[in-house]
Amino acid sequence: MNPEHPAAAPDAVDPAAVKRAFGRAAGTYDAAAVLQREVGARMAERLNLVKLIPAAILDAGCGTGEALGALATRYPAARRTALDLAWPMVATAREGHSPRRSALGRVAAAWRGSATPPPLFVTGDIAALPFAAATFELVWSNLALQWVGDLPRALFEMHRVLRVGGLAMFTTLGPDTLQELRAAFRDADSGPHVNRFADMHDVGDMLVQAGFADPVMHMERITLTYADPLALVRDLKAIGATNAAVARRRGLLGRGRWSRMLAALDGMRRDGRIPATFEVVYGHAWKVAPTRTPEGHAIVHVERRNL
Repeated sequence: MNPEHPAAAPDAVDPAAVKRAFGRAAGTYDAAAVLQREVGARMAERLNLVKLIPAAILDAGCGTGEALGALATRYPAARRTALDLAWPMVATAREGHSPRRSALGRVAAAWRGSATPPPLFVTGDIAALPFAAATFELVWSNLALQWVGDLPRALFEMHRVLRVGGLAMFTTLGPDTLQELRAAFRDADSGPHVNRFADMHDVGDMLVQAGFADPVMHMERITLTYADPLALVRDLKAIGATNAAVARRRGLLGRGRWSRMLAALDGMRRDGRIPATFEVVYGHAWKVAPTRTPEGHAIVHVERRNL
């Protein structure tokens, strides 16, 4: 048992490892984040289905800030706050949205006749959000929740910082993600090498337990292909998606095991390319007015009418 995580399951996520990996990947993330951009675009389309004009938005797990521009375009008057666990990611996002880099945004704002407030950048953990209750009307999180060590707590925190009538919209990864890489590592080593991902139905249950109403969940599989096994491994490292399991091997895998893993992955070629499956889970849920007090007593709303 790892003394730093005495109660954690072997394949549970180690937040410190996640923080280090994404901090190292800040400079390479954008070039390799093909899936993140595509899923973010599909997620944004779902905002067309909801009636919401938020005054304040939280991008929880902002990475390099890819979503901030699209959110500003859709909600130009909203105050945007971008949060990430890794300070280098936050710094990269801030640099990408600094006033000297946003001349086009200022021109667009002038054309609309309104000014979009500059985003606020914060380093923090989604499972312990550094914001007061009822701060935001929209919490947006694209492919970040799978890296949180305590997912139920993170969903509770998202609920806490939302105002009544606010919306949480997110994507995460399901259990079939990187099934090819998981199988290839099983041929080489018995330890955990690919993170555990929560099932869509379990995430829906967690939303209800966190206090959300009427969660809507959807799943689709997206397959990326690579010319060779190393190209897949390099892309995952470039976005910070490395093994963050508590029981991961701390030393090198070893040349023999590594070669067996690559050979197993190479044997999975389809039409000459290496597939990498991603089970993408989409979810959204609303925060409604509470019906019970924290002590469990029913809340009765009384309206006085003048006769």
